[in-house]
Amino acid sequence: MRFSIIVVCLNPGQKLKSTMDSILGQTCRDFEVIIKDGGSKDGSVEPWRKSTGTDGSVEPEGRSMESGGAKVRFFQEKDTGIYDAMNQAVSRAEGEFVLFMNCGDAFYSREVLERTKVFIEVQEAAGVNPDRLVLYGDIYNRKVGARVASAPAITGFTCYRNIPCHQSCIYSTALCREKPFDQQYRIRADYDHFLWCFYRAGVRFVNMGFPVASYEGGGYSESKENKKRNKQEHRLITETYMGKGELFRYRAVMACTLAPLRSAMAESRVFSGVYHWLKGRMYRR
Repeated sequence: MRFSIIVVCLNPGQKLKSTMDSILGQTCRDFEVIIKDGGSKDGSVEPWRKSTGTDGSVEPEGRSMESGGAKVRFFQEKDTGIYDAMNQAVSRAEGEFVLFMNCGDAFYSREVLERTKVFIEVQEAAGVNPDRLVLYGDIYNRKVGARVASAPAITGFTCYRNIPCHQSCIYSTALCREKPFDQQYRIRADYDHFLWCFYRAGVRFVNMGFPVASYEGGGYSESKENKKRNKQEHRLITETYMGKGELFRYRAVMACTLAPLRSAMAESRVFSGVYHWLKGRMYRR
C-alpha cells in the first residue's frame, strides 16, 4: 500500500466528515485512512466507529472497513496531545508514505494522491531510497484566501524561515517511525522532525510543484496565547540543529529583509493574494 492518511481528532464536529469526504474522493485508491480519536464525546466519530465495527469501548487495535477500494481504520485511545496521537497512528500505518491531515483540512484536488504516486515512481526509478524521501507541494490557505507556494528546494535558510506546511508534506513512514514526534514540543514537534530529516537523516526532498492541501488555517499554533511558546520552541529547535554562525547569518538576513512586515502581509487577507503571487513567481524563477 502506498499511502496512509492519518486524521487525529477530539470532538471534531462536522469537520471530520468534510475531511473524510475529501480523502475518500481521491481518484487514487491505493491508500488507507487511519482515524485516531482521543475520546470524543460530541457524537462526530460514531458513524465511523459503527461502520468499522468498533464498539463503544477503547479499542487499541481498531477495526477497518472498505470504502470504494480504500481502507478506513478507526481506533480510540487516550493520548497526551496531538503529537502523541500522531505517533500512535503512525505505529499502526500500513502504507509506505504517510500524510497528516487535520479535521477541517482537505485535499486541494481529487488527483493529489495520483500525481504524488507518479513522483514517487520517478524517484524510485532513479534509484532513490524511498525510506529517505519526503515529497511536498503548495497549499491553499482558506483563512487568507491565497495559494501559498513552498520553497523550490529545501536549504538551511528554508529550514529556519519557511518550511512547507505540514499538511502539504508526504513522508516516508519509515522516517516517522525512526524518529517519532518529540512530545516535549507542544506546538512545533513537526518542525523538529522536519529539521531532523534535513540535518540528520539524509532525506531527499522533492517539490512536486502543485497544491496538496486546502488548509483551514487558524490552528493551535496561531492562537495568541501560543505565539510566545511558538517562538520559544523555534529557538530551541533551531539551536539544536544549527550552529551559532549559521543562526547569526539567518537572523541577519531576516532583519535586513523586513521579515516581520513580510509575515504581516502574508497573513493579511487584503495583501496576501498579491504577496503570495509574487512569492510564487520568484520561486518559479
